Amino acid sequence: MSDLTSPPVTPAAPVTPVTATDPRLALASRWLEGLSGYRSDTLAPASADASFRRYFRLQRAAPAESTVILMDAPPDKEPVTAFLQVGKILRDAGLRAPEVYGQDPDLGFLLLEDFGTQTFLQKVLPPGGAQCEAGLAQPLYAQAWQALIRAQRYGLEVPQALAGLPPYDASRLHQEMTLFPEWYLEKHLGLRLGEKESQDLQDIFTQLVHQATQQPQVIVHRDYHSRNLMVLQDSEDLGILDFQDAVLGPLTYDLVSLLRDAYIDWPESVQIDWAARYWQEARAAGIAVPEDFGAFYADFELMGLQRHLKVLGIFARLSIRDGKHGYLNDMPRVLAYASKVAERYGALAPLARILHKAAGARPEVHFSF
Repeated sequence: MSDLTSPPVTPAAPVTPVTATDPRLALASRWLEGLSGYRSDTLAPASADASFRRYFRLQRAAPAESTVILMDAPPDKEPVTAFLQVGKILRDAGLRAPEVYGQDPDLGFLLLEDFGTQTFLQKVLPPGGAQCEAGLAQPLYAQAWQALIRAQRYGLEVPQALAGLPPYDASRLHQEMTLFPEWYLEKHLGLRLGEKESQDLQDIFTQLVHQATQQPQVIVHRDYHSRNLMVLQDSEDLGILDFQDAVLGPLTYDLVSLLRDAYIDWPESVQIDWAARYWQEARAAGIAVPEDFGAFYADFELMGLQRHLKVLGIFARLSIRDGKHGYLNDMPRVLAYASKVAERYGALAPLARILHKAAGARPEVHFSF
């Protein structure tokens, strides 16, 4: 899986040589020289990634000012086959995944359509400004949940198209949550659970996995949030990025990724309103959501809890193992999401106590060089 996100694409800086001490980019430059119409001398960083993938922007020889994106995905670490497969599924479903202009899976290079530089996050949280009002953001978010419905509906109509997607099964869902005690509690906070607490946590993991696997199984992006959705200048559609880890999994997973985003807060009243709008439109589209919205919202909340426990572990791991400390800034928001759900359901009371203890703990100091 990806480690959650591709940070937003940024405008190209003044071009400076980037290949001299970078063997991968030297190889990419030679590959680009074998393609016609692309200026390898204009390669400049476009965005970072929480994984081993990197993205660069470069100019076409013509038309002037036209740009494309080079994905550099070392094949021994980040094979591009899943990206190509899922991108085709999304495009066949009528969604905007980047077109592929050139590819060499053996080398780990793709040449992709450039969706520009404005993510949903940048649109609703402009630099130096206050958060966008929910009423102004709603049309944008409606695009996003309607795109989910289109993808889910496509999977119902053409189920064979999803045949190659890996299952988001019980084993995988459970393994993801083990990142929470290992990386967040123990390695980040220095908290070791007692035997009873550990057993309680495992019991809750089992409950959450059961709840997730009982939901209708649909195509799941897995990181469907404001940093991976692009505002397109040439279309009213939204652009979708970072979809290579898509799976066949629980219906509510992508919706909770969107509405309980690790990078932006929406009031719970807004989350409920937008979840209800998705639910109504999904029912109308023939998606097998529960007939009762309360049951649907409980699925949504418990699915979100599974995701947010995983995210806390991933953010801690990114900081400790990979030296990517910026994600720590978003931990309080994710912890708050998890805590609210744990406090709301009686069966989750042991987890609520663990999260309360975590909220009062002082993080361990880790150094990276």
